[in-house]
Amino acid sequence: MGHQFIEQRSIDYVPIAERHGKVWHLWPVWFSGDAHLATVATGVVGVALGGSFAWMALAVVLGCAFGTFFMAFHSTQGPQLGLPQMIQSRPQFGYLGALLVWGVALIAYIGFNAFNQILAAQTAHTLYGIDSKRAIMLGFTVLSLVLAVIGYDLIHIAQRWTAYVLIAALLIFTAAVVVRTPLSPALLSWGEFHNVSFLAQFFAAASYQISWSMYVSDYSRYLPRTVGVSASFWWTYLGAFIGGAWTMLVGTVAAAVYPNMELATALRTVADGVIPGFGKPLLLCFLLGLVTITSINFYGASLTLLSVMDSLKPSRPTLTKRMATLLFAAIAATAIAIASSQDFVEQFGAFLAVLLYLFTPWTAINLVDFYWVRKGHYSVREIFNAQGMYGQWNWRGLLAYGIGFVSMIPFFSTPLYTGPVAASLGGADIAMLIGLPVSAVVYVIACRSLDIGEDRRRAHAADVGLDPGAAAHAD
Repeated sequence: MGHQFIEQRSIDYVPIAERHGKVWHLWPVWFSGDAHLATVATGVVGVALGGSFAWMALAVVLGCAFGTFFMAFHSTQGPQLGLPQMIQSRPQFGYLGALLVWGVALIAYIGFNAFNQILAAQTAHTLYGIDSKRAIMLGFTVLSLVLAVIGYDLIHIAQRWTAYVLIAALLIFTAAVVVRTPLSPALLSWGEFHNVSFLAQFFAAASYQISWSMYVSDYSRYLPRTVGVSASFWWTYLGAFIGGAWTMLVGTVAAAVYPNMELATALRTVADGVIPGFGKPLLLCFLLGLVTITSINFYGASLTLLSVMDSLKPSRPTLTKRMATLLFAAIAATAIAIASSQDFVEQFGAFLAVLLYLFTPWTAINLVDFYWVRKGHYSVREIFNAQGMYGQWNWRGLLAYGIGFVSMIPFFSTPLYTGPVAASLGGADIAMLIGLPVSAVVYVIACRSLDIGEDRRRAHAADVGLDPGAAAHAD
């Protein structure tokens, strides 16, 4: 079937007749989604705190393996429901209650993109000595917006070709580092184990991967419903884990070899050291990845804004509204980036860490509801019904979220606040390990009073005739 050049759908349901694509297309979306400069920076955290390269490399791999597990399970929801990720929160939190997590998501999207724009300007300065920060940021934003405006199909294609370029660059760099670096014996030495730096790097990597959860099924929702949970999980997991861990390890290497250099400069110096002249192309490849992930953030911000608008005043999502929300997100992110000082960037980075704490209870509640409580049985029509079966405010999800978040506070460790337990652990942050199980358990207990049989019956009855083309496209 043919597809329109500019995506017409936004937060609305994707009918079976419009489903297309292959499940393997998920791996390049998330490989490229993780292979860029912001991910490189995540791999520096532990070394900056005094950890040895070998221990920090292990923390990166384990942290990515842990965080990607949750993110990949969210990806499997897309083909089953045909809906964007954030709108799926209404059954757990209520029609209006879902605004809680949407507000957090919107701030995260815009904040991450402001950081990406600043990072792009710094890289352009490192590569070409360009001092016009505003011009670089505006050009970078326009490129990202083009992908986001055209939408789903172009984002998939761009991520696929970006993945091939990045794999080639990473293979060349990795092989050269292994074969040619004179510091490899020192780098491979385990050295003394520091629990604070190890845990900081582990949870930085895990949190970074979990942060994709808020929009991962946006990029699987057009896949055929016949795509299985296992296939969509593993194609997402492999792409995100390999892309994330590999790219973070590049940052770990750069920080270990040149701990006193600014990241982009250190990365270029390492690359030039192993292959003269390779530093510039490597940075350009990572900059390409930064463009595409910024477009994905704008796309997600647009879908979230449309969800907020629909909650406040139910209305049909249109292409014009999607364009308007994209423009709003771009203006907001660019304004923050242009107004930012270096101190602000550091403070905002700490604020984004708090936003990731805010997503930990949500990811637990959303996954438990989908796989354990309702087992994927939802009504698409009722999700968009302001007076529907899921209610305006769902006390079960809100209670589990509140208790889960409060349970993490003593374990927080950020420049803004350090909880008593984190302080007693020397600053080690294990908040996520607390928030995930507490939120999940409280939600399961709260749902014991929910009549699952009646809930499923009402959901199925509400969606009779929703998708007349479903039978014809069942195969």
